Amino acid sequence: MVIAVDFDGTIVEHRYPEIGKEIPFAIATLKKLQAERHQLILWTVREGRLLDEAVAFCRKRGLEFYAVNANHPDEQVPSQPSCPCRKLRADLFIDDRNVGRLPDWGAIYEMVHNGWSYRRYLSMVNDSMQEHVRKPLWKRICGI
Repeated sequence: MVIAVDFDGTIVEHRYPEIGKEIPFAIATLKKLQAERHQLILWTVREGRLLDEAVAFCRKRGLEFYAVNANHPDEQVPSQPSCPCRKLRADLFIDDRNVGRLPDWGAIYEMVHNGWSYRRYLSMVNDSMQEHVRKPLWKRICGI
């Protein structure tokens, strides 16, 4: 899959134009998805020096993107675009501005890895929780 990933509020806490702290497990999860042969595109509002800082932040932690604010690494993004939007072709967008909120990175990994929608993921979690609630405490402790 081609996965477009936002930076501020998704990989790091929202502190724009500064770089916030890494959101727990963001980089590790993205590296795991790359190891599973997904292509990652950094898709951010950052440009110029601020974009370079974001790319360097990820690179320092061992995360290299297939492309940055583009569909392909060789695609030339104009320095003064005629349109302020950048339309990407991606199978999935991971962004803190999604409808609802950004799930934790464990949930994101599980959804991508298993090909689940967010609704399916919530259903699986709820089913698992119901299973634990139905069992008496002593059976849950003993693993019965």
